[in-house]
Amino acid sequence: MPSEEFMDTPALLNRIERDWRAARPDVDPEPMLTVIAVQRTSSLLQAALEDFFAQHDLTPSAFDLLATLRRSAPPEGLTLGDLAGLMAITPPAITKRMDGLERRGWVARQADTQDRRTVRAQLTAEGRQVVDSLLTAHVANEERLLGGLTPAERRILRALLGRI
Repeated sequence: MPSEEFMDTPALLNRIERDWRAARPDVDPEPMLTVIAVQRTSSLLQAALEDFFAQHDLTPSAFDLLATLRRSAPPEGLTLGDLAGLMAITPPAITKRMDGLERRGWVARQADTQDRRTVRAQLTAEGRQVVDSLLTAHVANEERLLGGLTPAERRILRALLGRI
């Protein structure tokens, strides 16, 4: 029997199900198996994304901020609150990411022209170039990671995960 550390997810889930059905036949392991499958897949995807972005001296979270500004920001930029909402993270997390990217010259903070209390985030020309230069390779990497699923299966998976 291979070590669980090296088992692929279906084999591991089969082992866990078999073991729970033997140890506690009164408990349905189905919810546990589903959560483990999602967690394991998430961990594997996260590790693959970290490896990809590390090759470009970035983190997935830094690229996410740059990409969010690239795709969603109007010319005047996004407020930090709007950016946090689009990225589903807290304002302090935005500030931390902005600080690092600003030091690299890839983003800039600007006071809002209508309300100086509001700060907007914008990509710099260099930040835009970073996003644009990596985007095609990033999408190709994600295509590779999802290569075992058809486009229809991917849509179903997104829909199912969105229901949780």
